[in-house]
Amino acid sequence: MNRRTSKPKRDYGLMETPNNSSSTQKRTSSGSSMMSSSSSRRNSSSNNPTSLGQFSSANNHTPGYSRLTTPGTASSMQSSRSTPRQTTSSSTTPVVPNHKTVIIAIVEGRGLAQGEIGMASIDLKQSHLMLSQFSDSQTYVKVMTKLAILQPLEIIMPGTASETKLFKLITEHYQETSTSTVHRRYFNETKGLQYIKQLCLAEYSTVEIEVMSKYYCLAASAALLKYVEFIQNLVYAPKSLKIVFKGSEQTAMIDASTATNLELVQNLLDARSEHTLYGVLNNTKTVGGARLLRSNVLQPLCDLDTIQMRLEVVSELTENEELFYNLQSVLARFLDTDHLLSQCVQIPKAETVKTAEQKITTVILLKHTLELVTPLMNTIEGSENKLLQAYHKTLSDNRFALILEKIKTVIHDETSYQKGALNMRTQRCFAVKPELNGLLDVARRTYTEIVDDISELIKQLAEEHHLPLKTSYNATRGFYIQLSCAANSDVALDALPSTFVKVVKSRNMASFTTSDLIKLNDRIRESLNEIYLMTNIVLSELINDIREQIGCLYQLTECVSMLDMLTSFAHLCTLGGYVRPDFTDTLAIKNGRHPILNRIASEQPVANNTYASAESNFIVITGPNMSGKSTYLKQIALVQIMSQLGCFVPAEIASFRIADQIFSRISCDDDIETNASTFMLEMRETNYIIRNATDKSLIIIDELGRGTSSEEGVGICHAICEFLLSFNAFTFFATHYQQITNLDALYPNVENYHFEVEHHAVGKDKFQKVFYTHTLSRGRTQEKNYGIKLAEVSTLPPSIIAEAKKISETLKAQKKTNEEDTMELRKQRADFHLANRLIQVARNSRLDEDSLKEYLATLKKQYLSDLGASESEE
Repeated sequence: MNRRTSKPKRDYGLMETPNNSSSTQKRTSSGSSMMSSSSSRRNSSSNNPTSLGQFSSANNHTPGYSRLTTPGTASSMQSSRSTPRQTTSSSTTPVVPNHKTVIIAIVEGRGLAQGEIGMASIDLKQSHLMLSQFSDSQTYVKVMTKLAILQPLEIIMPGTASETKLFKLITEHYQETSTSTVHRRYFNETKGLQYIKQLCLAEYSTVEIEVMSKYYCLAASAALLKYVEFIQNLVYAPKSLKIVFKGSEQTAMIDASTATNLELVQNLLDARSEHTLYGVLNNTKTVGGARLLRSNVLQPLCDLDTIQMRLEVVSELTENEELFYNLQSVLARFLDTDHLLSQCVQIPKAETVKTAEQKITTVILLKHTLELVTPLMNTIEGSENKLLQAYHKTLSDNRFALILEKIKTVIHDETSYQKGALNMRTQRCFAVKPELNGLLDVARRTYTEIVDDISELIKQLAEEHHLPLKTSYNATRGFYIQLSCAANSDVALDALPSTFVKVVKSRNMASFTTSDLIKLNDRIRESLNEIYLMTNIVLSELINDIREQIGCLYQLTECVSMLDMLTSFAHLCTLGGYVRPDFTDTLAIKNGRHPILNRIASEQPVANNTYASAESNFIVITGPNMSGKSTYLKQIALVQIMSQLGCFVPAEIASFRIADQIFSRISCDDDIETNASTFMLEMRETNYIIRNATDKSLIIIDELGRGTSSEEGVGICHAICEFLLSFNAFTFFATHYQQITNLDALYPNVENYHFEVEHHAVGKDKFQKVFYTHTLSRGRTQEKNYGIKLAEVSTLPPSIIAEAKKISETLKAQKKTNEEDTMELRKQRADFHLANRLIQVARNSRLDEDSLKEYLATLKKQYLSDLGASESEE
């Protein structure tokens, strides 16, 4: 297909700008024109309100398809008095000009979510909808990689994205692919979720949990399905689509429920609280660094080389105090480079005073940013770290100096970014050097004279009325007069001269103005408008000139954001008690602490060990209520995420196996919106885990099956545990069901741990009170009736407690004792543990020859001891 020439922007309903797409006539077999097709559809819709996007016998569409009933489809299109662009013939099926049959919708987040990409792709020859959401850099490497794999027939994006770098990059690299814009209102995440619920096959329904809070891929799916319905004349039957979610490569997958349960970016009790993993890690100085940190927390790395490079930087920053403080100081002076960049590449439709003012501010901020490149480069100069060397090379790009030189030919050297409305207005007013525009020089002299007149006027008023008046300014009122009420308590505001109008008191200050001052403010605004418009003429030429070299700024934003995030990690490590993690095939943490509690608790939290390997990858954790099981499970997942971010972790020694996915089953709330009980939610989330878990996953499950009867709960827990044992995933399973602890007799890779409690006699009656140690120990919990003991310290009546004890003892007497392990099972367990430990030594050992022999002798002794214990017990 040939690239279509640019045409004036028109409103074709669903399609906003038919930009860079092939000729419509080439895509229709009948060769009818787009406008005539649109007219015919408009006429038919006037007779039949539901005809848009609906299959009818006249069109010879495949029978059996029913029209989607999602709110806001045909009716919303009609109410907007717009008709979708007709891209197909009047025959039955869409004409596909070549082998490409994939249509993709792409949307990018805005504000703090900039760089968050949502994608949805559908193959017209297959009922397969693929959703993706991931964080990308300013060079959009991940987007371009996915597009290269999918080879799309057509790409659609929001109309607001037509001037973005991503849109221009796609149209430049995919000239033979139709790239079009769609009204932003069709990128609606609510309707996207409705589509998925309506169209997804039951076998793939777990995708709903995965994408429930991934708003950008939901928005992309809504626009894509609407586009296919109206432009390609395709409507899918309910429950007919295979819908899958595929995250970005080289990143760990964390579903929405796990991110919520672990409080990665939002606290469960207070949405505004900073007591989250993001809040703990966030010591960034720039908006870009905070944005990058947030996206990384939600999508940690899986690539070991990249993680190690980050850890090397953090290590150097923690060891080199001068480098750390210098880098932190320079980064703090950077503004929002991403937003500045967008202002540089956007071309306003009409030049107004507002756009002229924004353009002047942009150039001043650009000058400020470029002047920081050299200090930043000098700060990391001399470092032997590969990543810092790469960033030093990036900052050495001569385009930075070239752009700055061009700016300084127009802008004053003294012009800089300053805080305060009046200061910044002065900088904008006198930004351009004199003698570049004669009319501009005249306008600025007029402005200066008016400002002098205002100062003189207020000085005369102060002398005339014997008051210590002060000149003040804000962007809304302009110049006005202030009087301190605290220093002049004898002055009554009601007794002020009638010359002063619009009197407002705020705390200890009174502000007012005069009719003459109002007139002078009007004159100064007119003068400023003239200055801005004439300055805009000069700066427009400047920006057009430097836009060719502006590509280096995208690299600068990536460099600043990454350095800011890594400096933030180093800042956290300086608080003490953090260690650099190693990466092996074993999860081993000595005296690990919960990172959020470690930061916010008045006392240091209790440290606990964690161990999981191929020989013991399924850990069953028991203990009383409030002993610390849930906190411990979250701690494991949080430190795993921190390690894959490239951050140090709160522990003495830490070794991790890189996890490709992190799953959790923790919360126990009902879901009124979906009419789902606690047990139903448990089963949904567990179903998602067992369908998506891999050998490299990390799974934490807290008290599964408590939403139903104890007998059924035990049965379901046992069955799910046996299923998860078929994987090599590291699974930590906290439960109150003592029957689950018997799994270690059947499976040698199951280990039992418990949280210890102590009993102390208190009071005159020597009442046995439970004290929680929050200490994890090997083995099953020996604590009995801990539910009743916890109830005893509550306000329940003693008679109820006594009856509960009586019934509990009766039920216990009815249970059979657990069978002892046979000798054969013990031997198998000993062989299994020895084999896995030998494999682990072969893979990861760093011991010298003598130490290795000593360790092997210890393994042999332990193995014989296990066999001897088995024989003696037998």
